Amino acid sequence: MADIRNCKQCGKLFQYTGVSKICPKCAREDEELFKIVKEYLYDHSGATITEVSEETGVEEDRILRYLRQGKLEILGEGGSLVLDCERCGKAIRTGRFCDACAHEIEVELKRGFTRVDKPKQLEKDRMFTAEMKKRR
Repeated sequence: MADIRNCKQCGKLFQYTGVSKICPKCAREDEELFKIVKEYLYDHSGATITEVSEETGVEEDRILRYLRQGKLEILGEGGSLVLDCERCGKAIRTGRFCDACAHEIEVELKRGFTRVDKPKQLEKDRMFTAEMKKRR
């Protein structure tokens, strides 16, 4: 049975495929807006979020989402665009976590998966008659 959900942007119903929480139409529009922002930043690499938003017409929240998703990266040292690691608060250039926290999370997840205890191997069940024959 198909999984039908409401689009997080426009509210219309669409068939959810497990990939995106927005409908295909909104996904196409989002991709077009991303291309506009990316092209603007290619020509104006030192621009702030406010400048990019004003010049492209794309909301600041959407630009921040592109940074958090790792689609865009802050270049240069001054860093007119600033993101913070969600775990430790350190300034980062893209994504949600700094390299150190991402590594720690990865190690914790791997440790959680390998920690599964193996069931104790019990002695094989034997039939009573087999034991009797051995004793003879």
